[in-house]
Parts: sequence; C-alpha cells; structure tokens
Amino acid sequence: QVQLAESGGGLVQAGDSLRLSCTASGRTFIIYPMGWFRQAPGKEREFVAAISWNGGDTHYADFVKGRFTISRDNAKNTVYLQMNKLKPEDTAVYYCAASRTLGSGYYTTGGNYDYWGQGTQVTVSS
Repeated sequence: QVQLAESGGGLVQAGDSLRLSCTASGRTFIIYPMGWFRQAPGKEREFVAAISWNGGDTHYADFVKGRFTISRDNAKNTVYLQMNKLKPEDTAVYYCAASRTLGSGYYTTGGNYDYWGQGTQVTVSS
C-alpha cells in the first residue's frame, strides 16, 4: 500500500507563510494525481489544490488562488503546498491525498483519491 505523511503545519500570524510537505512511502510507483484538502472545526472537508502526475497541470480553490502554490518532486515522492498571505480563515487540518488512477489531469473531489495522510494542523492567528 501507500502511506502519506504530512508535515510543516504550525501556528503563525496572519500574513505569514508556511510550506506543507507530504511524503509518500510504500508502493509509490502507483501514485499519480495528488491533492491537498482541509477541514476546519465544524465544517466539511474542502478541496484546496491539486496537481497532475507530472506537475504540468494544477488547480486551486478560488479562496487560495494567488496565495497558495502546489508543486511536486517525484524523485522525492513529495508534494508541497506553499501557503503565503495566510488568513485566520485558513485555519484547519490540512490533508494530502494521492490517486492511483493514471490520468492526464487532476482531481478536485475527495472521492477520486485512494490514499490520505493523517493531516497537519495549520493555525493562523489574527
């Protein structure tokens, strides 16, 4: 199987930056599109960003466009989420996800992903 481990979360002030990392282990050769989701207390999980298997295509939720950047390094089996200009409403547990379905693009729906990490907490104070 595949294991995903997120890191890089923490407590920051509004306007600060954080970079989340998600490293895959196990049968990593079957990982293709990857994505980041988040879940705030009392809210449902929501899509944040996604990236195609080769990094050529990316997609973002409207609320992070211009502030967050997703990237990947397949040699390191790692996907990143660079988060700039953080806002208090970005406070959530951030999860990375990986799909074993080879496609030319990316997925924005959680149901398209087969593997999930345990999440990393991001807290943004005002």
